[in-house]
Amino acid sequence: MEVVMNWVSAHHEVLFSIATALVTVASLVASLTPTPKDDTVVGKLYKIVDFLAINVGKAKDTGIVDPTVKPAKKKKRPSKKK
Repeated sequence: MEVVMNWVSAHHEVLFSIATALVTVASLVASLTPTPKDDTVVGKLYKIVDFLAINVGKAKDTGIVDPTVKPAKKKKRPSKKK
């Protein structure tokens, strides 16, 4: 156990860099991919990516669209007439 603790102590900067890179990549993948159904293999892998991305609470994408919420209207830009 002492060997492991010494190794972690000696490499803590690298381990921290790997951990932050893993969270960053998982967050990117989770935000760019649609949420699949939970009963598929892809859905189970997505849950792992979501966990690694630390997507919890309101940050978590449920993939459920609320039919009572209307999408925001796009604002028209005023045309520049010369």
